Parts: sequence; C-alpha cells; structure tokens
Amino acid sequence: MATLGIDGTGQRLLRRLNPGPGGWQVGLATVATVGVALGLSALLIAVTGGSPTASTKALYQGSMASPAAWSTSLLYVAPLLLVAVGACVSARSGFFNIGQEGQVLIGALAGAWVGLRVAVPGPLLLVLVLLASVVGAGIWAGLSALMYRFRGVNIVVSTMLMTFLAQQLISFAVNTPWLLQESRLGRGTLSPQSNPVPENARLTSLGDYPNLQLNGGLVLAVVVAVALALVMARTRWGFRLKMVGLNPATARHAGVRVGALGGIALAISGALAGLAGALLLTSPVSTNRLQPGMSLNIGWDGLLVALVARNNPLLAIPVAVLFGVLRAGGSFLAATGVPSFLVDVVKALLVLAFVAPPVVIGMLRRRRLADQPATPTSTPTAPTAPAPTDPAAGSSEAAGSAPAGSTAPVPGPRTTAPPPADPGDAGTTGTKDAMEGRLA
Repeated sequence: MATLGIDGTGQRLLRRLNPGPGGWQVGLATVATVGVALGLSALLIAVTGGSPTASTKALYQGSMASPAAWSTSLLYVAPLLLVAVGACVSARSGFFNIGQEGQVLIGALAGAWVGLRVAVPGPLLLVLVLLASVVGAGIWAGLSALMYRFRGVNIVVSTMLMTFLAQQLISFAVNTPWLLQESRLGRGTLSPQSNPVPENARLTSLGDYPNLQLNGGLVLAVVVAVALALVMARTRWGFRLKMVGLNPATARHAGVRVGALGGIALAISGALAGLAGALLLTSPVSTNRLQPGMSLNIGWDGLLVALVARNNPLLAIPVAVLFGVLRAGGSFLAATGVPSFLVDVVKALLVLAFVAPPVVIGMLRRRRLADQPATPTSTPTAPTAPAPTDPAAGSSEAAGSAPAGSTAPVPGPRTTAPPPADPGDAGTTGTKDAMEGRLA
C-alpha cells in the first residue's frame, strides 16, 4: 500500500474498504459516484448561469412527465439498444468495434436505396429495407475484419476511420441527383437529403397521440437483445465466443477458428448498428429521409450503453432507457437557458460513475492480496533413507572405527553392546572377517 503515496490513515481506510468476494462494495461505490456525478452536473449548470432545479424539471417534463414524453424517450431507446447489443457481441469476442456511428449511416444508406429504388407493394418493402440495412452494414463492418486478417490492420483503428468514410459516402449520395438526392419540385432549391421513404416502408406504432405510443422498432430491439443474450449464454457458439475473448491461444488449441469467429462477431455488431440506422430511417424519430446528420450520435451513445452495461445485453435494456430519457429531455433544456451540450457532459459523468467503481475496487482488491504476507505452511518431512555404502565401509562404521585413509575417527551408529563372545567362536569370527575382506 505504500506505493499508493498515502498516509497511514488512508491505508487503514483502504483496508476497511477492502472489497471481499461479494459485490456490495461495488454497489455502494456506484451509488456514491452517481451522486457525485449528479452533484457535479448541477454545479456545471449553476456555473453556466442556469438553474439546476429548473433544468431537472425540464428534463423530467421532456422525457417522463406524460405518455407523449415517454413515447419520445422510447423512440430513442430502440436504436440505442440495437447498437449496444451489437457492441456486446463484438466485445465478448475480443474484437472491439468502435465504428458504430459509421455503420448506422451505412445501414440507413442501404435501406434508403432499397426503399426508393425497389417497387414492392405492402409490408414486404419494409422487410427488404430492414434486410438491406442489416446486410449493408454487416459487410461494411466485415471489411475491417478482412483488413485485420490479410493486412494486420488494428480493428479499433480501422472501424473508427471507416466512420469518416461512411460520412463522406452519405454526403456524396444525397448531393448526387442520379443517386439519392431529392427530386426537384418546380424551381425550388435542392437540399442535401433524399426523398422520404414510402409509407409501406415505415414502422407502425401502437397507440395514438397524446397517449403512449410504442413503435415496432422497440419491440424488435428488445426481442433481438433477449435472443442474443440467450445465444451467448446457452449455446456452444456463445461459449466459443467467450473463449476467444478470454484467451485466443486456448481457443485456437481447442480447435476454434479464432479469426473466423471474431470476424463473424464483428459483422454481427455492424449488422445490428445498420438495423439501428434502418429504425432511424423508418420510425418517427426522424424525417424518414436520408440525411448526413441523421445518425444523431446514436452510434457513440450506443457504445456507451454497452460500456455501462458491462457487455451484458439484458442489462443494456434499462441502461438504454436511461440514455433515451436523457436524449428526449435534453431538447427541453434550451427553454431554461442551459446549453443542450451539457446533456452530453451529464452522460459522460454518468458513464464514469458506473464504470469507475468496479475498476477501482478490483485494483484495490488485487493490491490488498499482493500486500498480504504469504503464510508458510508446515508439511511433515519424510525420514530420509541412509545412503548405500559398500560392505567394507559398513563393517568399519559398525565397529565404530574410522575408515582407511582418514585422519579423524568417524563415530558409527549408536547400537547396544553385543553380549560377550564365547572364546570358542574366535576361529569362526576370524573366518568371517577373512571372507568379507575377499569380497571387498
């Protein structure tokens, strides 16, 4: 503990807070850090000239005060949850995908192209739009796996850099008339966006305004999260995925194709991010048009949801609800004079509040175990057998005399004195000594 640079009082406090095998320390520390994060958020709002009370009230009114506010929050939950579940899959395999923002855009691009170029009646067009988004973003993420496989390009670097390439592709598509730019109406100016997707390519909602509305995308996202949680926890594929993430060498020795499995996990992560892009295109959360900024940082926030949920798809559901509430309520902060970007600061503080305690407590646990002195264990020692000696030396030691050529007498083993010999046995004794001398 001396290496931490704290005094004796701090060391005693850390010993009392030494985390045991249970998780109550993590829970208490998380509650404390969340309180600190909320306090810092209120302080930042006050410093910028706003009222923490009014800001909290506005956040509540915009996200949870009415069924209509809850409807808006749940619209954000669906794409956030899909991105988070995909991040959980890739992180479980050890292939960390941080390019979800670009994969969301590629999914929306593929879905918009199919929705505006393919003429199919009925809800079949919606199915094709969703499938195109899944396939397009999955292939886009799979390119990073191929670059890693054949050129050794780092997965984190390639997925992040391809995000900027995806943004340029979207900008090119919506500014090119023969591709996806909107049609000219009269003499009006053209905007960098596509035409709206047809009505039969949009997700429907259950309920009417101002009552609670549940969009079909939310149902789809929850079903996907539960299904992948079961697959990763109860199937052989999920076990292999976990094995690859924990120890690729052991997985390879067990016959698992590490590169192929990691590439599949990365493609699944990108496919789910693309499905989130399709939801942004076909749900009321946007204008149902392909636009350069339509991702709304859903990819980055979904990655944070997975980080807070500790790569658990089921735990990602309530965390996505929390982030959806923050997103929906953030638009109401402008009415109180608070900059809307402070919502991002609050989200960052909450991420640190949820992520830091397990890491810090785990570090203290390892430090505590390393500082504990090792207790020696006494084991009974087996009696050692005497080394074999030649018969001549053995007879000399039995007689208690020093062996030939030595200057100091060597004491022989302690034995009981033999009974006095019979004078008549003198000849027999001399014959035995002579025979032993010949054998030696």
